[in-house]
Amino acid sequence: MSFRKFFDRRWAAATALGVATTTAAVLAVAAPGTSAAASGLGGVAEASGRYVGTAVDPNRVNDGSYGTILDTEFNSVTAENAMKWDALQPSPGQYNWGAADAVMQRAEANGQLVRGHTLVWHSQTPQWVQNLSATQLRQAMVDHITTVMTRYRGRIAHWDVVNEAFEDNGSRRQSFWQQKLGDSYIADAFRAARAADPTAKLYINDYSTDAINAKSTAIYNLVRDFKAQGVPIDGVGFQAHLIINQVPGDFRQNLQRFADLGVDVAITELDIRMNTPADAQKLATQKADYQKSFAACWAVTRCKGVTIWGITDKFSWIPDVFPGQGAALVWDANYQRKPAYDGSVAGMGGTPTTTTTTTTTTTTTDTPPPGGCTAVYRVVNQWSGGFQVEVRVTAARARSGAGR
Repeated sequence: MSFRKFFDRRWAAATALGVATTTAAVLAVAAPGTSAAASGLGGVAEASGRYVGTAVDPNRVNDGSYGTILDTEFNSVTAENAMKWDALQPSPGQYNWGAADAVMQRAEANGQLVRGHTLVWHSQTPQWVQNLSATQLRQAMVDHITTVMTRYRGRIAHWDVVNEAFEDNGSRRQSFWQQKLGDSYIADAFRAARAADPTAKLYINDYSTDAINAKSTAIYNLVRDFKAQGVPIDGVGFQAHLIINQVPGDFRQNLQRFADLGVDVAITELDIRMNTPADAQKLATQKADYQKSFAACWAVTRCKGVTIWGITDKFSWIPDVFPGQGAALVWDANYQRKPAYDGSVAGMGGTPTTTTTTTTTTTTTDTPPPGGCTAVYRVVNQWSGGFQVEVRVTAARARSGAGR
């Protein structure tokens, strides 16, 4: 719809209803056929065939603007906890699908890609699993992967099959998985995942791997060996739980060397924390760091997208784990966009508009008829192929009947 037609319809509606003031937001989606969520950050990403996602807790969708931001800003979602083993199968063979299904249903209604997180991890795995013998543990792993992936077969695009299997020095993490099953458990998990859903892209996921270092090199060697051995693996996830002013200078080069092995890469859990309280200087640094992180992905053809690990600082995991640190996300605790939002847009090659002091405001030149209304719009967000505007329509006070 053209803005001329939009204004005509708004004037007619306002006059007919005798409304004093109406404010509306219009979304111009990046391209025909894109998802309903293809506005905001997701809209910028879709212009280059990528995604920007967030970690979601379905129990918080009614808190403040949480649900609105979730539905309109992202074209991908990851269940923050609802698809982890302790949430899905707390007792042997007893599955709780409610929260995971809620994530799936909302994402599908919005046309959002879903990343599954996570199938095999040493943390948030019930004690009954950890107490199994080696033979029982291997079977439980295969059964869990098969059951979960079969339920969502063809609906979840990417799965973090194995999570955090390495130490920072590049050695295998001595988890109960490693101690009982040895090195083979990772390959076995990927084989079971491929059998359960041949269409899903299978990822290994870890933290402190954003730079070229001992840990990322160990995973690089694992992926190289898997490719040579025919073990099914499609991607590597880089969590990127970062600190302001510490984005690795070789982030892009690191992503590229994995892509050169013939696998996809993605930034899967991005947040950039600071010592709190936040101030203007720290927020400006964070903005630049978000821009660098997005730009690193966008510079690598096989980088599929970025998932920000949460929507609002109000619910971030950071302060509980790193006391005195936080403010790591793109929206603050009051659901207000931070400068990091513009940094993310800029990193994708978009045009930041939301946190600058300059806005575009235009008043229509049409003269409304007596008893009509005026309209003013301003651009509040813009990306390649689309933009978002806020329109304020003001109707004149309706005239009274004749003779008064």
